[in-house]
Amino acid sequence: MGNHGSNLDDILAEDMHHWYNKFMRESPSGLITLFELKAILGLKGMTENANSYVDQVFLTFDMDGDGYIDFVEYIAAVSLMLKGEINQKLKWYFKLFDQDGNGKIDKEELETIFSAIQDITRNRETDPEDIVSIIFEKIDVKGEGELTLEEFIEGARNHEDIMDMLKNLMDLTPVLVIIVEGRTG
Repeated sequence: MGNHGSNLDDILAEDMHHWYNKFMRESPSGLITLFELKAILGLKGMTENANSYVDQVFLTFDMDGDGYIDFVEYIAAVSLMLKGEINQKLKWYFKLFDQDGNGKIDKEELETIFSAIQDITRNRETDPEDIVSIIFEKIDVKGEGELTLEEFIEGARNHEDIMDMLKNLMDLTPVLVIIVEGRTG
C-alpha cells in the first residue's frame, strides 16, 4: 500500500476517530444532505453552473443514491481523492462529468463542469472552452464529439498533459482542508 505522505494522507490514515468526530459534529444525524454539504463548505451565492457542479459531486459521493452521504461514503470519497489509484480517480471524474448519465461525456458537459469548478475555486487561468478543445482534439480520435469511459481513461492515461490538466482542475485539496480545519472567517 503506497503511502505518499501528504499531510491529508497522514490525517486520514492516522486519525479515523478525528474524522468520525468531525463528521458527527458537522452532522449529528450521521447523514449529510446536499444542503448541509454546501453549508459545511461555506458555498453561498454560487453561479448556476457552480451549484450544479456541487450537486453532481454530492450525487457521485452518495454511492447508494439515498440522498445522504453517510460516514462510510464520506471516508470513501475523501480516501479516493487522497489515495485513489489513477483509474479509480478517472472513473470518478467521468461519472462526475457525465451529467446526463448516458455513459458518454460531450463537450458541453465538460465545459459546464470546468466553468463551475473555476467559479468555485476562482482559478480562471485557462478558458474552459480551450481545455475542452484540447481534451477532445487528443482523445476523441473517432471525432464523434463524445467520449466513452474507456476512451476517456485510455486517452487521459496516454496524454500526460491532459492527465496533469485534470489533476490540477479536479484537485479537491482546498475542499478537504476546509473539512479538516473548518472554514475560517
